[in-house]
Amino acid sequence: MTTLYFTTPAGNRLAYSAFGPVDGRPVLFFHGGGQTRHAWGRAGRVMGEQGWRAWVVDLRGHGDSDWVPGHYQTEDFAADALAIIAAQRQKPVIVGASMGGITALQANAAGEVSTALVLVDITPRANPDGVARILGFMSAHTEGFASLDEAAAAVAAYQPQRGQRTDTSGLKKNLRLHDNGRWYWHWDPSMLQGFLERRQELDDAQHQAEDHARTERLYTAAERLTQPVLLVRGSHSDVVSLENIAEFKQRIPHAQVVDVRGAGHMVAGDRNDIFMDAVLEFLGKV
Repeated sequence: MTTLYFTTPAGNRLAYSAFGPVDGRPVLFFHGGGQTRHAWGRAGRVMGEQGWRAWVVDLRGHGDSDWVPGHYQTEDFAADALAIIAAQRQKPVIVGASMGGITALQANAAGEVSTALVLVDITPRANPDGVARILGFMSAHTEGFASLDEAAAAVAAYQPQRGQRTDTSGLKKNLRLHDNGRWYWHWDPSMLQGFLERRQELDDAQHQAEDHARTERLYTAAERLTQPVLLVRGSHSDVVSLENIAEFKQRIPHAQVVDVRGAGHMVAGDRNDIFMDAVLEFLGKV
């Protein structure tokens, strides 16, 4: 994918790749924490072939975008999203996975800035065990990997439903080879460190209170939405439970929900064909 750059009003650069005609209706793809825009490569190409103008974006601190140590709050990611949205020819559709979905919700908090919203395996209240598993995987490999094969084995252990890849060259999109000969995930480690340190500062009651307040802020934003909303959940997800889905449908009654069989939290990576069919069907209706 060709790497393009967008500079926000705050001065940090965001890397992105674009697909489809320049005058096509805009659709923005925001990835999850610890991922890069390459997670949306196939989805972006499909949308471009359908006549959309798709931007797949590296969020701050990820991929080829600038690292901004100390500025990785939800509001920071949302500010970047709002800057990208303002640069579009018209209001875009937004597709956000995990952290990217939270970013999209926060961006819509002050008023609807998108024409439709697709949330991928994320709701304002997520399953804490699943979130802890993600954080555990990210924090377990801060020392890097001796080889791409070692990285592939770690990914396979985290996502056993996919099995271990035999061609590891694709991992170069998410890893960088440092001067010490080791491969490191291409995101700012201070982002995770700051989050973990904050959690360690709080006792259980404070942690629960903070999580509850954050959840309610996001649900307040979601409940204001009048635009079409689609929630795509992986049937094997440990981040979005059936109880989370029931609450989401109760609080956002007009939202549609699709369950993708055979997919875990990384829905597009696990079953991109079914995922894109669901997204295109949704957009075709709205």
